[in-house]
Amino acid sequence: MNEFRELLEENPVIAAVKSDEGVDVCCRNANVRIVFILYGNICSITDIVQKVKDAGKIAMVHIDLIDGLSGREIAVQYIRERTRVDGVISTKPAVISEAKKLDLYTVLRVFVLDSMAYDNIAKEIRQCRPDAVEILPGMMPKVIRKITDQHRTPIIAGGLISDREDVMAALQAGAVSVSSTRGRVWDL
Repeated sequence: MNEFRELLEENPVIAAVKSDEGVDVCCRNANVRIVFILYGNICSITDIVQKVKDAGKIAMVHIDLIDGLSGREIAVQYIRERTRVDGVISTKPAVISEAKKLDLYTVLRVFVLDSMAYDNIAKEIRQCRPDAVEILPGMMPKVIRKITDQHRTPIIAGGLISDREDVMAALQAGAVSVSSTRGRVWDL
């Protein structure tokens, strides 16, 4: 976990990509070191990850969003064997636990939509021990601060981060990094 935390601290803005065009842009951007891959299918994911790795970047696949894969633990093994992926992102603690067994970096993605979701964060962290937790939407500095005060796990703010003000608010609230699909944010 310390190695991944250091990567996040050294790279506070993470490129999140949803298309081949997004991959091309982030691969050409020297400021981008970590890439969250939020699209693809079982036929294309190997090539997508390869392009990111060839650009010298850390490739993190949001396994729940890959068409043709189930949200089950076997999907992690498939991704591990078929790609050069560095880590996985998932909303499912069992998937995160399996990825940890396979020595992949792990990010548990949590949508904080209400108090029940907020209350479940501690349970999910204890259950799967992710390397980081991505909180969505990321434009909730007060919630980010409460979570970072309660947990030692690094927090990434994601979703709706669109400008410098959003990045700074999330980082000042205690997030170690932010993820964004907006290319203009990647250069901050």
